Amino acid sequence: MDLGKVQIPGNSDPNQPNGQTSHLAIDIGGSLIKLAYFSTNDDGDDEAGKESVGVCNGNRNYPVLKGRLHLMKFETRNINDCIDFIQTKQLHLGGFRHHEAPPIEKTIIKATGGGAYKYTDLFEEKLGICLDKEDEMDCLVAGANFLLKAVHQEAFTYMDGQKEFVQIDHNDMYPYLLVNIGSGVSMLKVDGDGKFERVSGTNVGGGTFWGLGRLLTKCKSFDELLELSHQGNNRVIDMLVGDIYGGTDYSKIGLSSTTIASSFGKAISDNKELQDYRPEDIARSLLRMISNNVGQIAYLNALRFGLKRIFFGGFFIRNHAYTMDTIAVAVHFWSKGEAKAMFLRHEGFLGALGAFVSHEKHGCDDLMVHQLMQQYPITSSLARYKICSPLNGELNDNESLECSVYAS
Repeated sequence: MDLGKVQIPGNSDPNQPNGQTSHLAIDIGGSLIKLAYFSTNDDGDDEAGKESVGVCNGNRNYPVLKGRLHLMKFETRNINDCIDFIQTKQLHLGGFRHHEAPPIEKTIIKATGGGAYKYTDLFEEKLGICLDKEDEMDCLVAGANFLLKAVHQEAFTYMDGQKEFVQIDHNDMYPYLLVNIGSGVSMLKVDGDGKFERVSGTNVGGGTFWGLGRLLTKCKSFDELLELSHQGNNRVIDMLVGDIYGGTDYSKIGLSSTTIASSFGKAISDNKELQDYRPEDIARSLLRMISNNVGQIAYLNALRFGLKRIFFGGFFIRNHAYTMDTIAVAVHFWSKGEAKAMFLRHEGFLGALGAFVSHEKHGCDDLMVHQLMQQYPITSSLARYKICSPLNGELNDNESLECSVYAS
């Protein structure tokens, strides 16, 4: 296709903050809303938005639009802030279309998560868009596969404060266990592209941490609660093995004196009321309790199916050091060191990214994302999407990834 046959509808006003956009995808969960969208311009970057020609799979030339894939989040309770953001940026107006494509009355946006059903009328009323609903589990798996294949140094282990990136062999990636910790927790056995089974889950997840934390500490946001936990000491509230055995280990069954015997157990014997405990310590104990249990249940399911690779995702983790360390220790403890917990740098956006790449799955514009300027380029016939992601520094909640979009 000629570049002249590729149309990008929407506002071409140069004062628009993120330039021309396309393919907005939304994941509306019980606690958070996640957005993924492509922009041909990013804060005045002269290189973004330029046209060039690239090669995909070595056998055909495609026109390329360079830009960035943006990832954003909002609290679901503040859904109107999300709608205002979409409207201000005019994200709902963007989309690649062939010049011969028939006009449509309403813009169709890919959406997933329970909120895609709950808020469909609201998005139509406020933005005049129709939410094209993609299955939540399908999107989680598609998003995870997308990241593992397309982004260099996406997966890593974390133990005792040490992050170590894991090289993923695309020819030996399956099967694996995907543990998505959102408001609740889903555990999926992934056997290939589009091949998976939900094998387990638990209702004790990120929503539990946030809900109980808000009741017990009066924190107003998830981020505030997470930061509070970083400052706390769970041993003030948790009953340890050493508290029961006079400071010694229970070595016969392999329990150290610092192992938690009962989360919040000291509150039973302490002659204290809620206000007598520091909110920081409560938050820390709560985080430890949920992370430990998710880690244990995940390993037991991996053991059940003979899986060696366990990837943890979902916005509960937030690349938070203490959360990752707790989950990793739980997997290490219950597996006796035979299994390792692995985390994803963009773990909170699996659903949104899965919805984003579903455009190509349904033949919408035949999108392919191409990796740019990667220090260690990857090549795989399995990966039609390739992204250049920052190799250094910590991940922010909202970020953008340098990429290109092929339009054929």
